[in-house]
Amino acid sequence: HTHRRLSQCNSHLWKDPASNPGAARGNDKKVNERGQWNNKIEFVLSVAGEIIGLGNVWRFPYLCYKNGGGAFLVPYVIFFVCCGIPVFFLETALGQFTSEGGITCWRKVCPLFEGIGYATQVIEAHLNVYYVVILAWAIFYLFNCFTTELPWASCGHEWNTENCMEFQNPNSSNISNPYATSPVMEFWERRVLKISSGIEHVGKLRWELALCLLVAWIICYFCIWKGPKSTGKVVYVTATFPYFMLVILLIRGITLPGAADGIKFYLYPDMSRLSDPQVWVDAGTQIFFSYAICLGCLTALGSYNSYHNNCYRDCIMLCCLNSGTSFVAGFAIFSVLGFMAYEQNVPIEMVAESGPGLAFIAYPKAVTMMPWAPLWACLFFMMLIFLGLDSQFVCVESLVTAVVDMYPKTFRVGYRRELLILGMSVVSFLVGLVMLTEGGMYVFQLFDYYAASGMCLLFVAIFESICIGWIYGSDRFYQNIEDMIGYKPIFFIKWCWKILTPGICTGIFLFYLIKYKPLKYNNVYTYPDWGYGIGWTMALSSMVCIPLGIVVKIWKTEGTLSEVRIRNSGHLPVSLFHLMRRPGAGKSPYAVNDCDSKSKISTITEKETHF
Repeated sequence: HTHRRLSQCNSHLWKDPASNPGAARGNDKKVNERGQWNNKIEFVLSVAGEIIGLGNVWRFPYLCYKNGGGAFLVPYVIFFVCCGIPVFFLETALGQFTSEGGITCWRKVCPLFEGIGYATQVIEAHLNVYYVVILAWAIFYLFNCFTTELPWASCGHEWNTENCMEFQNPNSSNISNPYATSPVMEFWERRVLKISSGIEHVGKLRWELALCLLVAWIICYFCIWKGPKSTGKVVYVTATFPYFMLVILLIRGITLPGAADGIKFYLYPDMSRLSDPQVWVDAGTQIFFSYAICLGCLTALGSYNSYHNNCYRDCIMLCCLNSGTSFVAGFAIFSVLGFMAYEQNVPIEMVAESGPGLAFIAYPKAVTMMPWAPLWACLFFMMLIFLGLDSQFVCVESLVTAVVDMYPKTFRVGYRRELLILGMSVVSFLVGLVMLTEGGMYVFQLFDYYAASGMCLLFVAIFESICIGWIYGSDRFYQNIEDMIGYKPIFFIKWCWKILTPGICTGIFLFYLIKYKPLKYNNVYTYPDWGYGIGWTMALSSMVCIPLGIVVKIWKTEGTLSEVRIRNSGHLPVSLFHLMRRPGAGKSPYAVNDCDSKSKISTITEKETHF
């Protein structure tokens, strides 16, 4: 390794031309600027749109009910404080500090752990393929709401079987058919999915759903095709509209008969459930799912911030908003489920669902029992679409940001960034078509259970906290944060990065592996061995990036192990960051304007680090 001395005032410190003002001015005609949010509101709404998604509506309320009601809030709050806020803040601050996407940010602070960035983007690539399929289903349902009678409210349609029965009470004595099914179930399985007998039988492509998927991808593309300029404007609608819908559905739900019973089941505390380790695992994994951490999204969104933006305050506020939304959504959902149980005269356990079962079976069935059913169904599916839409296009945006920041001279020229987004959208659309075949639901479940599982997110979180807490140094990162916001956060977050977060995540990860159960569709269908092989391949495709990245970096770096460790523990010393602090536009201080500062940096880099 040979140190390179900076001999001229206009020497480039970084590969990214847009990071150096002098370089950017010299290449105005070739390299476009990276871009920033126009104001703080755009950043806050973009992050809120990303983290407040379908999981807040269809996962948290069910987990709360299943795991002891109000008692579930005890482990949830513990993980919220010890894992959720620290990792959320870590990723956002890292993006703001480096002004880089999900891969190059790790390359700059700790090249040895650059694999963390690749792991997050692999998970994100999987998410971009299957998450949008939910939007396609919701759009299909929305189109079917514009009728005087909802098509899943009654039997007699061409997709119904002789076992379809319109009944209010499934325990009624006049029901003699043990194979009786409801019209809402048959609409979901026989009209929407046309589901086959297994993953071995892929069947035909559902062209109606394919068109809905195309609509979803077209909307996503035009939401982000101009980067922060377009995304920042769209989120004013996509991030706020679901709240209006949620309030309307909440008011409607709590005014229904039986709503109080549903809310009671949702919140009534059963403290004995806290002795079950699974309750704690559910609480921990829910934090990682609902906060979009370990995906690189927060890093990408934070990278478009002004350098001196108070990201610490923003993160605390957004975390509280996210959990508060989940809590309130539970009232909207369980008030309606309580009404449905009341109307059918059955225990609420028989109607409570989670995931797609809640969105496309339980809730649609509940609205058929209300006056003006098409209206309430329309509002519900519009809320789902907007909740999922901004989560989807922010995920795509963060993946694009990571790639563009790796190759700025290639993709920040002309309309290449827009073409990159188009290419990613087309590829993801084509791969997603597999999930819209007659056997596509089995493929979707594989993606959901393995590709973006809590196990993958926990694995990434362990290394993120270790990297910042120990390798780069929590004290060092605290000084970087102080340089940005003017003060240091509370010391508790530092100790979370060093001890609590990696310790808790490791414990949950190991428990996840010990208690692993192979996926079964509807707890009945068992996948073939090759199906599980595909699932584990997707799961390992992200996790293997971290150890593989470490091995590759060590292999390529010359010198002894001690020298390799020093060279790969962070490109810039703390003092260098303070020297490079640049007032003005509020951009990340990776470039300086005066010759004297650059000469000082030259001396420091030769002694303490390398480029």
